[in-house]
Amino acid sequence: MTSNEEKLQIVKKHIRNYNDFPKKGIMFWDVFSVLKEPKIFHLLKEVLVDTVKKIDPPIECIAALDARGFLFGSLLSLEFNVPFVPIRKKGKLPGCTFRASYSKEYGEDTLEVQIGSIKKGQKLLIIDDLLATGGTLACSSQLAKQCGAEDITYLVVLELEDLKGRELISDHKLISLIKL
Repeated sequence: MTSNEEKLQIVKKHIRNYNDFPKKGIMFWDVFSVLKEPKIFHLLKEVLVDTVKKIDPPIECIAALDARGFLFGSLLSLEFNVPFVPIRKKGKLPGCTFRASYSKEYGEDTLEVQIGSIKKGQKLLIIDDLLATGGTLACSSQLAKQCGAEDITYLVVLELEDLKGRELISDHKLISLIKL
């Protein structure tokens, strides 16, 4: 049996990076490159599931960030039989939404979540592929709190430690699987 640490070392070798994307000076880490290798993707899924099983108290809802977080969030919501809530860029969700803005390493953006999609007091997992500056996760936390979530855990596949995003989201527990 391979440990989670060993599985993550294998996964890490399959994450590609691209210089100057989406603009000059940015190093883009493509976690989706793992999806091209089903065996590697399965290893990542096993680690994600095992990690979420250990969260105490158990999660009651999973929110994921547009768009790369959606894949991991939807997989986990099915695995744990809990609701999946998409957090999307402005103008992409129908109905009434809560809205919050944030700065990222290459610009500013606004996120939305549908009102009522996260229930008051729910134990929430917010998942994304990558933690860089922390702005996206901090913004998603603001949205979750507007919905009434109180117990929030962040889960990211990859954390870029040099960008110190962890400092911006220190208000809740953070689990990062791979640190660079």
